[in-house]
Amino acid sequence: MSGVFRVGVRFLNRSTPVKPILESRVCGPLTISSCNISGKTMRGSKLSKPAPFPYLEKEYSALQACKDVLFKSTTSRFDENTKVVVVDGPIAAGKSAFAKELAGELDMKYFPEATMDSYYINSYGYDLRKLDPQMPPNMQSFDVAKFLQDPKHRNVATFQLRMLIQRYSQYIDALAHLFSTGEGVVLDRSVYSDMVFVEAMYKNGFLSKGARSVYYELVKNTFAELMKPHLVIYLDVPVNIVKDRIKKRASPAEVNSPALTDQYLQDIEHIYKQQYLKDISTHAELLVYDWSDYGETEVVVEDIERINFDRFDKDDTHMRDWRMENEEDWTEARARYMNKPDLMNYFNVPRYDVPELIISPEDFKAWYDIWSEAPGMKYRKGYNDECGDDGILTKTKLDFRNTL
Repeated sequence: MSGVFRVGVRFLNRSTPVKPILESRVCGPLTISSCNISGKTMRGSKLSKPAPFPYLEKEYSALQACKDVLFKSTTSRFDENTKVVVVDGPIAAGKSAFAKELAGELDMKYFPEATMDSYYINSYGYDLRKLDPQMPPNMQSFDVAKFLQDPKHRNVATFQLRMLIQRYSQYIDALAHLFSTGEGVVLDRSVYSDMVFVEAMYKNGFLSKGARSVYYELVKNTFAELMKPHLVIYLDVPVNIVKDRIKKRASPAEVNSPALTDQYLQDIEHIYKQQYLKDISTHAELLVYDWSDYGETEVVVEDIERINFDRFDKDDTHMRDWRMENEEDWTEARARYMNKPDLMNYFNVPRYDVPELIISPEDFKAWYDIWSEAPGMKYRKGYNDECGDDGILTKTKLDFRNTL
């Protein structure tokens, strides 16, 4: 294990103490008010700062951006906990429970792991997977449950590309929340570790070479718009314990899954440690814990509090995304994440050389006719009278962040 990680990465178990970082450096005036994240005990009462911008209800206009530059409204909301924290680890590691508890300890917003539910369940709560019996076979829904039961299905490629889009969409939402409120975020996995599953699927014959190339073309076209996390926490659990936990939780999709082989699970572990963690640690701080017997969130919080996130100089790759010269740069970044549809348009990369990603005109028409007539799908959110929307003729506001 220890040979996997390079200088600057901490590998810990639940009882391993971490030496305090000795460097002392003044934080930049346009980043955060303190260099270290602090837990509830250290923070005490919440700091007074400007009210959050209602980014879910109000569009971020050019005029608003100009005002924010003038009055420094973006950075004035920042404090020591205005950070992006990502919790990663293998299947059944216990990430969700830990990430949610950690967010509570750090007074941050918790973002659960992105799933295909956000694609198939519309704004009115209708699950579009109910339409499968009416759909052509190639146009039926495909989510992680179906992948686990049929990992060599034709729709695996489409499923994984949609998962990339869901994770990307969620990461934009997390950044928009941080910039608009000053509140830090804790994510259960992120778009950056999505490649772990792509590589494992490819190595096990679940994903074709062509589909993999499309995936990385999309990554190349979209990731430059994002800002990497400040901190990644990896919960390390060996494959034999992962298998035991999968067996104990007895999820119907996971029981006797042809996808969850020893090789697939070992590949996930290997790719996490040899590729993803090495790469992300060139920008983010990285804490790794032995989570075989789970652990204490309070211990992790203490370790986080010791990290000085501002100890790197301007030429260091660490925290580079979060070093900006002035308020205009911060406001420009904020505006980017407030205009989500523009960012999602970068996924429109035409590729016609991967058969499993090609849809026939007949299948597409059949899908469109059924999909568009489903409850809540005929018009934009707020304009479907059959779903109880009223005042349609006088509405002036659109759900401008809903792009999927």
